[in-house]
Amino acid sequence: MSNSNEEKTKVLIVEDESIVAKDIQNILLKNNYEILGIANNADTALNYLSQQLPDVILMDIMIKGNINGIELSQKIKEEYDVPIIFLTAYSDLPTLEKAKIVEPYAYITKPFKNSDILSAIEITLFRFKKDLERKKEKELLYSIVESKDQDPSANMIFVKSGGKMVKIKFEDIFIVEALKDYVTFHTTHGRYIVHATMKFIEEKLGQKDFIRAHRSFIVRIDKIQSIENQELVLENFPKTIPIGGNYKDEVFRRLNLL
Repeated sequence: MSNSNEEKTKVLIVEDESIVAKDIQNILLKNNYEILGIANNADTALNYLSQQLPDVILMDIMIKGNINGIELSQKIKEEYDVPIIFLTAYSDLPTLEKAKIVEPYAYITKPFKNSDILSAIEITLFRFKKDLERKKEKELLYSIVESKDQDPSANMIFVKSGGKMVKIKFEDIFIVEALKDYVTFHTTHGRYIVHATMKFIEEKLGQKDFIRAHRSFIVRIDKIQSIENQELVLENFPKTIPIGGNYKDEVFRRLNLL
């Protein structure tokens, strides 16, 4: 069960049978989980993911629309790192063989008991956390090895995205945002999620062009347009960035505030 003293575990339910979806929702709410949303098709599910990442996805294999749960899971896996648990009324070998390709963390066969849902989620979260720790360690080591001889004046960083290393120029970065065990680079040409610490990224970016405005945000200084109500407004960026109390003096000093 999710601990009431900690941040609630967020779950996205992708299920085209409304009664089943509501049953799952009720089970999870009673056990102190947070429901990020309920989707019955790929478009709705992807829209939820673009707004906020859940900690785990419960994915029905058969959903409405032209894309089934297995195909949707493949699309999600290419862009996000979120553990997926399959819900299925089909336990036949061909279906399971197709599902295996996506490497789900668990299968729940319908009809299910409350304990099936709860135990599958808790085991998945534990396994995913361990996988994340190993992956984070490996990627940080790889990044350090790759960039140890890089000229600090190169003004770029390479991040792993979709199985390849993508170059991000410092000048293209709006902000770097911390979200649990990973950070998100918001850039002029897209968003990139990597497993790293803010301290590590802060060291990589340096202090010449960037400033830590909040424990969860690093901001590129020349993108700042104004300060309104203790928040930074950036040029051509829809989100305002809060200025943390511990960072306020340094932010104002770096911005030459009169």
